[in-house]
Amino acid sequence: MDTKTTEKTEETAARPDGDLVEDAAVDDGAELPDVPHDDEGDDRDEGHAADEAEVAAAGPEVGGVGSAAAAVVSAALSVVALTGTWTGRVVAERETLIGQIKTSGGGTPAQQISEIYGDAWHSTALVNGVFALLAVIVAAVVLALPRRPLRVRAIAVAGAVLGGLGLLLSVGTYLDLFLSLPTAGS
Repeated sequence: MDTKTTEKTEETAARPDGDLVEDAAVDDGAELPDVPHDDEGDDRDEGHAADEAEVAAAGPEVGGVGSAAAAVVSAALSVVALTGTWTGRVVAERETLIGQIKTSGGGTPAQQISEIYGDAWHSTALVNGVFALLAVIVAAVVLALPRRPLRVRAIAVAGAVLGGLGLLLSVGTYLDLFLSLPTAGS
């Protein structure tokens, strides 16, 4: 194998594989191996060409910042739907205030429970359900797009699953399936 010596340069130096390295300093006397050039090719090139043909036949994965961002938004909306939102809390407080105003002149204990607590409970479930539904819709759109990278699909699936869980919990809470409102004693 022949070796070459190069002069020290601050501009551009070539690596043995032919790539250029800019702003690299190569010392005098550094030995760079010759890269064999075979015009006929070798077996490794044929295997590599077969791999490239398989990838081309499968179609390229379409990357895209938009789909990745949408998948992350879906996952974030799902977490928000499961944990609650500031908006849900404000809506619940509003419903509580309206219930207090409606029952201030009098009302049965059952009316007070329903107006003050029940409406706020259901409003919170409704707001969380809207966030969960948005998460599922965004995730479904990302998953419907063709040839997305695996990491984007994985995040979108996580958003869809968590959004679906949030939607089920919100519907169950709204319909009083998990816990019912307390009843007034007689």
